[in-house]
Amino acid sequence: MEQASRKDRPGQTPSASSLPRHSAAPSPGPRHQPPSAPPGCRRGISDLHVRDSGRDIRDEELKKFCSRVVNLLQKDELGPDAVDALQRLFLIVSATKYKRKLEDTCVHLLQATLCSPKCPEQLQLLCASILRETSPRDDLTLSCDHIQSTRQLSLVASVLLAQGDPKGEVRSVGQRVFRILESRQPEGPSPRHLLPVVSKITHLAPHTLHEDQTNQLSKRLVDWLRYASVQQGVAHTSGGFFSTPRARQPGPVTEVDGAVATDFFTVLSTGQHFTEDQWLNVQAFSMLRAWLLHSDPEGPSAPDADDRSELEGSTLSVLSAGSTAGRLLPPRERLREKAFEYCQRLAEQSTRRALRKGDSDLQKACLVEAVLVLDVLCRQDPSFLYRTLSCLKALHARLCGDPARVRTLLPIAQFFLNHGEAAAVDSEAVLRHLLTRTPSEFFHSPMLAFELTCFCRDNLPLFGRNLDILKRSFPNLFKLLAWNSPPLTAEFVALLPSLVDADTAVEVLHALLDLPCLTAALDLQLRLSPATSERPLWDPSLKIPSCLEASRDPQFQGLLQYLLRATASGTTERLGPLHRLLQPLASCARVVQCAQAVPTLLEAFFSAVTQFADGALTKQLALLLLERSDSLFQVPQYEAHVHRVLSSRFLALCALHPSLVVELAKELLEFVGSVSGIQGRGAMLASVVWAIGEYLSVSWDRRCTVEQINRFFEALEAVLFEVTQSRPSAALPRCPPQVVTVLMTTLTKLASRSQDLIPRVSLFLSKMRTPAQSPAPSSTSCEEDAGAVRTRAAELLTLLKMPSVAQFVLTPSTEVSEPRYHRDANTALPLALRTVSRLVEKETGLLPG
Repeated sequence: MEQASRKDRPGQTPSASSLPRHSAAPSPGPRHQPPSAPPGCRRGISDLHVRDSGRDIRDEELKKFCSRVVNLLQKDELGPDAVDALQRLFLIVSATKYKRKLEDTCVHLLQATLCSPKCPEQLQLLCASILRETSPRDDLTLSCDHIQSTRQLSLVASVLLAQGDPKGEVRSVGQRVFRILESRQPEGPSPRHLLPVVSKITHLAPHTLHEDQTNQLSKRLVDWLRYASVQQGVAHTSGGFFSTPRARQPGPVTEVDGAVATDFFTVLSTGQHFTEDQWLNVQAFSMLRAWLLHSDPEGPSAPDADDRSELEGSTLSVLSAGSTAGRLLPPRERLREKAFEYCQRLAEQSTRRALRKGDSDLQKACLVEAVLVLDVLCRQDPSFLYRTLSCLKALHARLCGDPARVRTLLPIAQFFLNHGEAAAVDSEAVLRHLLTRTPSEFFHSPMLAFELTCFCRDNLPLFGRNLDILKRSFPNLFKLLAWNSPPLTAEFVALLPSLVDADTAVEVLHALLDLPCLTAALDLQLRLSPATSERPLWDPSLKIPSCLEASRDPQFQGLLQYLLRATASGTTERLGPLHRLLQPLASCARVVQCAQAVPTLLEAFFSAVTQFADGALTKQLALLLLERSDSLFQVPQYEAHVHRVLSSRFLALCALHPSLVVELAKELLEFVGSVSGIQGRGAMLASVVWAIGEYLSVSWDRRCTVEQINRFFEALEAVLFEVTQSRPSAALPRCPPQVVTVLMTTLTKLASRSQDLIPRVSLFLSKMRTPAQSPAPSSTSCEEDAGAVRTRAAELLTLLKMPSVAQFVLTPSTEVSEPRYHRDANTALPLALRTVSRLVEKETGLLPG
């Protein structure tokens, strides 16, 4: 077997997260420049102004710098200056999302340098990176038809594939790559660098490969996966005095715990040096899942899949699955068989105790990928299911007690969701453990939070009867949202409709309104936790020793436990004392970010709940909005933003069930009777008052009486008098002019329905329209607002001069509320308004001047 004859250079190997380990990895940076030297201080670009990033480079400076790059690339010897200049150019073009315009001469020389066989690999890599960042381009002249070096071909192909496929580049690149892969000469170019290109091609254009090409690569993947050498490669030596043949003898590869490997080579095998086929083994595993999906896109719907699925649960299927090794299989099925063996070997290797942390991290990543590959295999061939179930059950039992490998539980849960019904295995226990324990303990892990949220969102169709587990676990899922609200807001907007039903709607709404408080409670919990694997960076400006001490008080322990509950309780608690306890954390950046996401989440919640809410639930939600409008965690700007959403949604609930105004008469009277905090509750008060004027009518609810109208009138009249006629005082809140105009309009509507009240409203409005009796300066912000209030008072007073018309205009019937009555000038409403205007104008003209 061919041995590696030289050290692997930077950029030639696969990604570091999926490769075997070297004892001394080469430095990825240029050898001729100290790592600490800033880009602007390097040789060859001293005339370029030193900046923190390439975003500040203007077009004129970029054009001047491109001229310098052109001069450097035209030299016969491309030295360190060219490397430094290309590194700086790559920084400039990649530091912004906007595509930078490069000179045509510069682009031409970048292509020529990339295709030059004598050019150092580092320069080729930089040229390809720059051309990819400026793609797509119409002036590229690259072609991969005559390139023999697989390294150079992979770089050129990466640039061509970045252009899209306007000229059929994907097909031409694919055919050239497969012509090289089909050659089996041992002395030929290594296919290691071409496998990532194949993965990209199958993603961009999966139908460009012929069946014989697919089968050929499947055969080679089998060889690379299963039959790689278990001996280490020969170390590259300089041939010095102390180098002896004995020191260069390769030894066997080892496991992560140091034991000698007795089975075939995998990505988790360790050693000092590796052979070419071992590197290909690593590359093959990294592209295995994508290739399996490409080589059999139909999966279980293949012609013989129905026959195989009928054998599930029978002894025959187990026997047939165990006997596949004794017969010759087609390339695709043989690849599946060897992939299954490979994943089983990785599962066994993951149980070993790694000697180094890097190996332990690699174990976790490879185990996740192995479970995902097993999932694909069982979807494509159900005969693998029985051999996989026992392995994954044991794996899940082992991982449940290992917090360090909690991310592996996600693909295992995915597997049981996909195959639990077919294998007659209940996935409820797996889901319950995942949704109850994991968010409570690992909400502070951003990657796990994102993956778990996406898992719940993407698998909603598969949850089935287990959807109740998801709904009951919403307090736990909200911990992920509270701690990671900016990146997870969009995912939870999509997830919320599935978490809300008639039983959980009220509790979910309380939880959304208390979401910033939950963030503060989680922050406090982490501060009190003695051992946290991922402690966040604390805000040093926050001083909360009293908060920490007070949280140990028994009277707060119950409220904290309720707020941090793992599952829905079906009850609600008033968290006012807890708000005061956690107030020192309200200015924390994480809490402020969470508060900014709540309005968006509330809109998603109400959009979902209005689809199924009946009268009883609507009444509960409307009552909750009234109660919680003055019981929110005091985060800067949070109350005002939430009130805007609550006010609009309260009106939407009343429009959905107009009888709410009559049914909640007592609560509405109590709400409007208090003017404390009116400046902060202005939007909510205006909506409540508007709903009273709109729906407190016998036309909407037969239970509405004149006595009710009079009670509301007297309460609103007292409020309007207090906010407009009181003189300035520091103790009195300032009332927004919108609230004043809504109060006047609602009083006029109520008076039109109980005409005994018209004189009282007319007297009040006549005072309001005169500048001498205009609202106190404390109630309006400027003269423009006061003018708007006087104008509205004059309009309403004009309507009340003809009570029957006022009732017709202010309380129109359902038919009159249709749009055509406002658009057609010959229908009743426009005609009535014109008549009133003419009569009032005529009456005004008869008065003595």
